[in-house]
Amino acid sequence: MNLFLLIGILLVVLYLLLNFFTKASSKKIAKGIRYIFFSIGILLAIALLLVGRYAFSIPILLFLIPLIKLKGIGGLFQLFQLWRLIQYLRSTGRYSFSSGANYSKASSNISLDDAYNILGCKKGCSKDEILSKYKKIMSKLHPDRNNDTDTTKLAQMVSEAKETILKNDFN
Repeated sequence: MNLFLLIGILLVVLYLLLNFFTKASSKKIAKGIRYIFFSIGILLAIALLLVGRYAFSIPILLFLIPLIKLKGIGGLFQLFQLWRLIQYLRSTGRYSFSSGANYSKASSNISLDDAYNILGCKKGCSKDEILSKYKKIMSKLHPDRNNDTDTTKLAQMVSEAKETILKNDFN
């Protein structure tokens, strides 16, 4: 008897859910799904913040995806490239979340290999490829476009990487 009651309740809930989806607009459904992902991302970020600072850097990617409207796989790929850039710079000791915007190392401290890694290029790339990668990264990192976050240090490092490559390989 309880099994029939449970099946009946599930069928009613399924009917109401399908009825809602048929009457709701796609924008409303997308907004609801984005809200659910945003809520789950915040809960996950809080949980991982309690675990530790290093563990918090991993879900930032998951946390940011619902906040921005990605245009297909390309937007997700650009977001992954930015996350990879930050992790690389942190591992080489050139970037820290807590040190603020007072980055003032000279350009000569960036090696050519580091510059290629920062821009995500391989040695032997054309000048146009270097400039296009630089423009893509700077379109996301430029301090004038990011009023919410302090990306001055990252933008300086990306500019230094571009200048190092252009100075050493294309002069």
